[in-house]
Amino acid sequence: MDSFDLNSSEKAEASELQRMIAVEQQKAQFQAQVHNFTDVCWDKCVDSPGSKLDSRTETCLVNCVERFIDTTLTITNRFTQMVQKGAH
Repeated sequence: MDSFDLNSSEKAEASELQRMIAVEQQKAQFQAQVHNFTDVCWDKCVDSPGSKLDSRTETCLVNCVERFIDTTLTITNRFTQMVQKGAH
């Protein structure tokens, strides 16, 4: 028997480890996106920080984040379509 052959329980453990790594990578990507749009929208919308947001700043931040999310979803969907067309 080759030393690299895995029994079924080792294969299950390896599969579970891969799944956990994928989940952690997704979490890290999500956090990176949050940090990115926080930076972009802060620079765009906040003139000077105060004790609370005025309505103009709040509206700007909401619109900025929504556009950022819309753009990210559009790009992701387009990329998915391209990958699916390439697979067929």
